[in-house]
Amino acid sequence: MSSTTATTSTSENLQPSTKLVQPYVQTSLTEVTDILPIKPPCRVFFKNELEQPSGSFKLRGIGHLVHKSIENAIANHPTKKIHVFASSGGNAGLAAAYLAYFYKVKCTVVLPVISKPVVQEKLRSYGAEIILFGNTINEADKHLKNLMNSIDLDSIYPVYCHPFNNPLIWDGHSSLVDEVCSQLGPEELGSLKGMVCSVGGGGLYNGIYQGMKSNKVSGDILLIETKQAPTLSESIEAGDVITLKSVNSMATSLACSYTTKQTLQYYHDNSVVQSKLELIDDIDALRACVAFSKCCKKTVEPACGAALSVAYNKIDLLYKNFGHLQPSDIVVVVACGGSCATDQDLATFEQIIRKSDTKL
Repeated sequence: MSSTTATTSTSENLQPSTKLVQPYVQTSLTEVTDILPIKPPCRVFFKNELEQPSGSFKLRGIGHLVHKSIENAIANHPTKKIHVFASSGGNAGLAAAYLAYFYKVKCTVVLPVISKPVVQEKLRSYGAEIILFGNTINEADKHLKNLMNSIDLDSIYPVYCHPFNNPLIWDGHSSLVDEVCSQLGPEELGSLKGMVCSVGGGGLYNGIYQGMKSNKVSGDILLIETKQAPTLSESIEAGDVITLKSVNSMATSLACSYTTKQTLQYYHDNSVVQSKLELIDDIDALRACVAFSKCCKKTVEPACGAALSVAYNKIDLLYKNFGHLQPSDIVVVVACGGSCATDQDLATFEQIIRKSDTKL
């Protein structure tokens, strides 16, 4: 989508009679068992969230939040102009901007000054106003909230999009499991032993947990985070949500300084779904990105590579966490996507990997 086709029209186009459609699409569920470089102990499927129009799973959750907010605005504040606000250096901001484009409302995204030019370009292509402020997402978010404090609430209906910490976002992400259950069908669903996803702030995990519970899927969830961004593992160790003083990971979309309280609660609730957590090194996530590109001809971020690693270079984690897997059993890996990595980045990943192998 080019900037010449983007629209910046406002919510004046949305009338009380307008029936809103969900912005996210059903993504494919692809069996990759026979094309993986190492034979897995079971059937492996990828849930391809990189197919979402904004490039990642974020469109589900933030889409649901924006959808519900606009419905409320149309019903209860029909004279106000809707304006979407987000603070993100990556996929959450891209989702918010796409949603504003989709629903023809205004959008402002505050980004850290270090944000990639490719992200800024995509945001502008959706017609979003972007503001560069601060060195971190937290600093950008504080600036965004200061901006929102000056809004004329008599004429504007603001929609604030946090990247992950909102129950409406988790509800939206749960639709991913609804689709998996429908796509597998009753017979194959009985063979589903669990799902694998990357974890950062916990929004995707919360949605998957809720989706498995509501669909009565009694499998396990294997969470993957990097040693360089151990947000959840340190919270588990502390017995409470902690805030990391610094996060330095190449899996930048996982580099959240804290996780949600609900994430910690779900992790400890094994009544229906049992959750497990493994830490991998950044380099393992990069290896999986490169392998996925060769295998599936698609480019994803290291945050996505973290989960994909269990199908490529960390396949031992399948054996370890899903017990006595049979060839007919099924494990679904969420390829969460990400629009912040380019083909040039992949070449850089390969150089990093080669240097790492040389050191070994």
